[in-house]
Amino acid sequence: MNLLLVYVAALLLVLALYLRRHRRLQRLHAQHLKESVEAGLAEPPSLHPVVNPSRCIGSGSCARACPEEALGVVGGKAVLKNASACIGHGACLSACPVEAISLVFGTESRGIDIPNISPEFETNVPGIYIAGELGGMGLVRKAAEQGRQAMEAIRQRADGSEDLDVLIVGCGPAGLSAGLAAIQHRLRYRIVEQEDSLGGAVYHYPRNKITMTAPVQLALVGKVKFGEVSKEKLLEFWTGIVKTTGLQVSYRERMTGIERRGGGFVVQTDRGSFATRSVLLAMGRRGTPRKLDVPGEESSKVVYRLVDPEQYRGMKVLVVGGGDSALEAAIALAEQPDATVTLSYRSAAFARVKAKNRARLEALRQAGALEVLLGSKVKAIEPHSAQIDLEGGRRSLPNDAVIVCAGGELPTPLLQKIGIEFETKFGAR
Repeated sequence: MNLLLVYVAALLLVLALYLRRHRRLQRLHAQHLKESVEAGLAEPPSLHPVVNPSRCIGSGSCARACPEEALGVVGGKAVLKNASACIGHGACLSACPVEAISLVFGTESRGIDIPNISPEFETNVPGIYIAGELGGMGLVRKAAEQGRQAMEAIRQRADGSEDLDVLIVGCGPAGLSAGLAAIQHRLRYRIVEQEDSLGGAVYHYPRNKITMTAPVQLALVGKVKFGEVSKEKLLEFWTGIVKTTGLQVSYRERMTGIERRGGGFVVQTDRGSFATRSVLLAMGRRGTPRKLDVPGEESSKVVYRLVDPEQYRGMKVLVVGGGDSALEAAIALAEQPDATVTLSYRSAAFARVKAKNRARLEALRQAGALEVLLGSKVKAIEPHSAQIDLEGGRRSLPNDAVIVCAGGELPTPLLQKIGIEFETKFGAR
């Protein structure tokens, strides 16, 4: 009897500790949700989870599976507490034990344009196909599958009438998979990627875990299965595939237009024009980085994202922008030894940024770890300096590197120009 009481007491203690921790986490998540709403960051940027409260049991499995910590449990139910951080890779969907989560585009108040495509991933413009994130599929596994399946339809159109059988725009999961299928089917192909590395949206994932819950079938490679895999390991795996298969990718080449010609198309990029029978658009929804359009911006020292803060140790760095990405870049750089960091933003105050980023930036500014120039505008980028206009006149800022975090220009207008039809989704799959 005494032994039974000991077991019961131990169980009650464990239960009490669990409930105490659970309540503490719910209070913390509720505070995060409140801060997001107050900062105007309650709208998800793209594909995101919607929780069915009648099915949700509040286990927190989805929150634990989310690398961006976008989900939490409030009032016993899962909620999207940090909507602006969600990148829609779907780890929460597979982690939910009761299937209470759906992935949707848009919200009731803000719609998102999604192109209309056929089961073969062809748009209403015959010969132009869309696969992956742009077409509404942010999941790595399914995007790769779409790229492979789209190439099955594209090979049926290949007739040798153009220089290329297919031109693939983007080398994320969909584009890479499509490129491998093009090699397998002996198609004449070209892959253009505006970034300087493959990976697409995955490249921008945080340094944490993403989930691939089912096997991926890749041409030339076969079935690949990952459980939980870090971003870095996944990119390393893809890089290895490119090397072993001989897949050719033209990096830092941006598509600027598409024109119909006869039974095919002419695709313009910033490197030339290419005649192709079919086009596969496998780029993401981030679009082309918005540029400053100032002299010297074409310099190699100008980039449009921060990848590794450590590479800027001991350098004089200018960060341009006023959103969370700009603040987070400036903060990360200011924490590097001997880095001199300046943040330039054209407005007089930061708006729609996370409270913790605002507070951290101010703390670093007061400590002299970085300089913040509000109401400023970059006018020119020179080899060893940056020219900035301020209220008091122009300032020449010693500079080794410039990181522009000014958002992106979505490809929607370009695609609509060539006749691709879109449907606006308001919280729909």
